[in-house]
Amino acid sequence: MATRDEPVNSLADLEQAISALLDVRPYSVPPLERHAALLMLFKKELNYACARSPKFKNYVRHWPSFPSVSCIANLPYLPVTVLKADSPLSLARAGDITRTLTSSATTSQRPSRVVLDAATSRRLTRGVTAIMRDFIGPARRPYLVIDTPENLRRRPEMGARGAAIQGLVPFASKIVCCLRRDSDGVASVDLETLRSLADKWRESEVLVFGFTHVIWNNFVLPLRRKGITLNLPNVHVLHSGGWKRLEQQAVSKDVFASGVSSVFGCKVKRVIDFYGMVENLGVVYPDCEQGNKHVPAFAEVIIRDPLTLAPVSPGETGLLQVCNVLPTSFPGFLLLTEDMAQLVGADGCLCGRRGTYFRYRHRVPKAEVRGCGNVDTPRQFENRTVCLT
Repeated sequence: MATRDEPVNSLADLEQAISALLDVRPYSVPPLERHAALLMLFKKELNYACARSPKFKNYVRHWPSFPSVSCIANLPYLPVTVLKADSPLSLARAGDITRTLTSSATTSQRPSRVVLDAATSRRLTRGVTAIMRDFIGPARRPYLVIDTPENLRRRPEMGARGAAIQGLVPFASKIVCCLRRDSDGVASVDLETLRSLADKWRESEVLVFGFTHVIWNNFVLPLRRKGITLNLPNVHVLHSGGWKRLEQQAVSKDVFASGVSSVFGCKVKRVIDFYGMVENLGVVYPDCEQGNKHVPAFAEVIIRDPLTLAPVSPGETGLLQVCNVLPTSFPGFLLLTEDMAQLVGADGCLCGRRGTYFRYRHRVPKAEVRGCGNVDTPRQFENRTVCLT
């Protein structure tokens, strides 16, 4: 276990090891080679977190065998709801924190809050950029944000929508928001601006992003009612989040993609759903041509049986655990989410991308894992409650 005197040197080691993983093509590493590199790095990050946080160290000491384990699935992990503490769980010095990000949450839930320092922020940008470059290419292009300008502004504390929008800025040559709020706060399409942009960008590669329910309710449905088609065949429309609301409207993934493609005048395959979360910043999971979500070289996913928490086999569905080497400002390395996913395979997708791939299913209807601001011992997973004290 690391001591309180080690973090400076260990952080330099972590930086070098993480950078090495970010330097390779994200879906090119053979599974065994990838697992070995990640396992070693996760152990280093756990030691680093223990040296920085007495609460986290107390939690990990109840997993005494972790330094000798040979499988990522056996490393100590946290339920994601631990990050909903009123005081964010931090590994960074207070003066080094540059931004706090908050997850989306219903009115009955507390949002997760994660703190970033400059080094973690740089890595998160590199991670998202590497992933998206593999799917849409490296070129900068006009960036149409289906949201209001308020959600684009960078702030010391930023929500999930703002963070997602900002994550694609490295691909933008120009950024335009096409929704505007009226005096009552209702967001609607700025048709004059949108028509002007469509004429100007007719033959251009264009990047479009919005939250799924915002694209559907505030963009697609209003334009369809007006019979408007934008004739932008070269767009890539990326969207994330909001499926629960659309399921309540009986809008399936296929219906959504068809509706978006008809309004933009592009092929359905250019409408790309991706899964991402504030707590797992720097890693997003776009759908490939086969409809699968792929894990990059600097991350892993483990899908666990909701009752036993044991890893499931390919073809089975369970609770999704996200594993991410990029953050060092908060302990977001190994997090058990409240989302259900199906493990499809460990390698061999027909799209050619290597590594684990899965399909997102849905949020857990009633939270399987609850958290609070104190973390005690892993034995309390038995009744799905975890506290860090």
